[in-house]
Amino acid sequence: MRVAFVGVGAIGLPMASRLLAAGHQVTGVDPSPGAAERAAGAGLTVVPDLSSAGDADVVVVMVATGDQLGTLVSATPAAQVAGKHWVVMSTVGPDAVRAAAARLTDAGATVLDVPVTGGVARARTGELTLFASGPEDAIATVTPVLECLGTIREVGDDPGAGQAIKVVNQHLCSVHIVAAAEALALAGRLGLDRAEVLSLIETGAAGSWMLSDRGPRMLQGTDVEVTSTIGIFVKDSGLVADAAAAAGADAPLLDLARERYLRAAEAGLLDRDDSRVVETY
Repeated sequence: MRVAFVGVGAIGLPMASRLLAAGHQVTGVDPSPGAAERAAGAGLTVVPDLSSAGDADVVVVMVATGDQLGTLVSATPAAQVAGKHWVVMSTVGPDAVRAAAARLTDAGATVLDVPVTGGVARARTGELTLFASGPEDAIATVTPVLECLGTIREVGDDPGAGQAIKVVNQHLCSVHIVAAAEALALAGRLGLDRAEVLSLIETGAAGSWMLSDRGPRMLQGTDVEVTSTIGIFVKDSGLVADAAAAAGADAPLLDLARERYLRAAEAGLLDRDDSRVVETY
């Protein structure tokens, strides 16, 4: 299929690369010169805006925020929207997706809400989990694209359902990363070898995917490879907090975790790997 892939950052690039390797015609869309340079190394052509991407069957959106999604939708002429399948894979919250879907649908597009979980590691291997919501026939149409990226889990007929599940997912991710950081910091304060402690506990009852994935990077320095930034979790924990407040749900653990991400951002770590939340300890 012809795919315009909007947002080829840390997780978007390996996703787009998998589509390219599977034989799809993929054009990346990203205004960042750095993104274009990195994509070129993967054999992917990147243009600065969607209007330069040519015709496409599918528009995959992997921007960072709801505001970016809204700007993209507003800036795209109706003639470039009609007849296309738009697949929003960003984590932007139910309200942002529903607002974008309303505008795109009015212009003649079919919209799917398909946020993903699994991080950069699983994006590289095509093992993401995709929370797909939208018309069943539309999901079937774009399955040749989605199945290259991971396991499709259909979660509802309307855009926004996938985002709601991703909110719950990001609640746990936000808390688990901070819990891992706090535990490893505690091990250090107890005079233990943190690397040895990590190796001993990660396969037992105290283990978690985040502990095994982020833990080794927590033991490194500030300049460790960035796979997901502190800024992403400032944003995502904020989305969770907003959703919880709107639903009248109590989320004290999320609030404590969010405070750690905000503290890390205030310490100048906003663009560092999210594992650097350990430095707040």
